[in-house]
Amino acid sequence: MSDKQKGKKATEKGVTPYQGHARTFGEFRCPNCGKQWQSSNSWANTGQMCKRCAINVYPHKQRPLEKSGDGLSQINPNKEHPKELCEKCKKLGRPCTKYKYRRY
Repeated sequence: MSDKQKGKKATEKGVTPYQGHARTFGEFRCPNCGKQWQSSNSWANTGQMCKRCAINVYPHKQRPLEKSGDGLSQINPNKEHPKELCEKCKKLGRPCTKYKYRRY
């Protein structure tokens, strides 16, 4: 990622690899401390806060959520989504896990 891309604001297009409306699986790496994490709550042009550095980090990889062979999601429904670290939750004012995109 170039220095120019790192400086982009979330309101600009192209901050994340995926540019659609659906939730994706994202891989994150903090540019300050190197902490890495994964999330099944990754969205286009939306980041998550690094727990160590308290900076917003955009995913460097995103891919569609996958279903297992039995058609069930492989997302752990018992794992709490850290809403306080999620830019999408903050923008919506509610958990992004409940968000459904609707075209009008």
